[in-house]
Amino acid sequence: MSYNSVPGVTVLAPVSEPQTQILTAEVLEFLAKLQRAFNPVRKSLLQRRILRQQELDRGVLPDFLPQTAHIREDDTWRGAYPAPGLIDRRVEITGPVDRKMVINALNSNAYTYMADFEDSNAPTWDNNLDGQINLRDAILGTITYTNPGNNKKYALRNDGKIATLIVRPRGWHLEEKHILVDGEPVSASIFDFALYFFHNAKKSVEIGIGPYFYLPKMESHLEARLWNDIFCVAQDLIGLPRGTIRATVLIETILAAFEMDEIIYELREHSSGLNCGRWDYIFSLIKKFRNNPNFTLPDRSDVTMTVPFMDAYVRLLIKTCHRRGVHAMGGMAAQIPIKNDLKANQAAMDKVRADKLREVKAGHDGTWVAHPDLVKIALEVFNENLKTPNQIYVRREDVNVSALDLLNTNVPGSITENGIRSNISVGLTYMESWLNGLGCVPIHNLMEDAATAEISRSQLWQWAHHKSRTSDGKNVTGEYLLKLLEEEVAKLEKQLGQRFGASKYPLAKRYLASQITGKDYSDFITTLLYDEITSVHNKARL
Repeated sequence: MSYNSVPGVTVLAPVSEPQTQILTAEVLEFLAKLQRAFNPVRKSLLQRRILRQQELDRGVLPDFLPQTAHIREDDTWRGAYPAPGLIDRRVEITGPVDRKMVINALNSNAYTYMADFEDSNAPTWDNNLDGQINLRDAILGTITYTNPGNNKKYALRNDGKIATLIVRPRGWHLEEKHILVDGEPVSASIFDFALYFFHNAKKSVEIGIGPYFYLPKMESHLEARLWNDIFCVAQDLIGLPRGTIRATVLIETILAAFEMDEIIYELREHSSGLNCGRWDYIFSLIKKFRNNPNFTLPDRSDVTMTVPFMDAYVRLLIKTCHRRGVHAMGGMAAQIPIKNDLKANQAAMDKVRADKLREVKAGHDGTWVAHPDLVKIALEVFNENLKTPNQIYVRREDVNVSALDLLNTNVPGSITENGIRSNISVGLTYMESWLNGLGCVPIHNLMEDAATAEISRSQLWQWAHHKSRTSDGKNVTGEYLLKLLEEEVAKLEKQLGQRFGASKYPLAKRYLASQITGKDYSDFITTLLYDEITSVHNKARL
């Protein structure tokens, strides 16, 4: 089909016949309206992020906002009442939007499934459009898949126990460069939201749920206000009542932790609560305070949920959500089953159980897993300890978290060569997979996505920048890290043999090397690498 009939909209990549069912002229007109109305605000908010970073670099530490104290102190306002399909969310499974994953996640016995266009999805043009097709078919109940390798067939279960679908669009910082509106790339957030909402909102309501979203990586309540404005206009444009949309905000930046009340307030009629996005939260703390030596952290494995700044964040999130009548969701268990080592698998599953028990005892209303096999374990823990659909009634009035508590990085542990090599391995392997179009990768028996890769490369940068020392006395310099990177790549080359030449490890190595010397630092891996996965489609078009 031709898109020339949509004024001001240019599609820069090939569109397959099935994809034309998603990328219609009508949806492009809808997208263009939202882009023109709200992209200027998005860009101004991104500029505010730059100015805020400059303040942090000068040593100005964040605090609760004095200008919004009246919102925090007002006990009378509440978020929205839990929507159909979101009253009980005790176990949520998350993962990318490929067709097999969508079916398995919806069939997994989890209460909800967060279909992810963000950290577990490499945003190639085909991944994004095919993902939208998959979610449309899921909402219609017609989604099927046949494995071309073994002819195994997948379809939705017919007993009615399908997880409620929640969609995570990409963050405000990302663009979808394959589509221009008035000569400018569209916001990836608006793109992902617009396509899913336009095609599925009314059908979602018809089947008894609604258009539900997870919102990532926000840094202020003003960014939540922008989402709320988009929701209002989008509902008005297609004739749905305001409040039909519900959104859960991931508190996964250190700055958002100081504005939890305000974020719920901005989204009031659309709010489904907050989630502890633990891995991005750790990344955010390192990133935002990367120039401050007082925030240097030890090995990633030492930064657990019980260290002071993480524990404070969890307690404040639960108290805040329950005070406002909305869900406080727990974080991701990164472990995955280890099939060839029973002892190691038992140890990993014990970690999952302990993590989920901590969450439900703290007052969380639900938790995240990344693998269908972990749903059963999480359900067992929550079912044993949670006898009601949620525990919003657990007010945690005992909690009193200060700004200094949220910034307390007194974390026991050390920097080790094993920790350094692990970070290099994770960063390198994840980036290579992302460049090949895979955004969710099992590495060292953990499910790694962009957030955990961000921790890995940011820690390496931080240690080199501040000239840290390892537990055995080695100075961590850029030169030392580049030497270890060469060694890790050499190991991979030996393991892969001839396959190494066909891989994207040399390209991943070049990009990772640019990020670990303590000098150059990109805000996000995804923006650093994005042009590499768009150029393929632009060349194909030519």
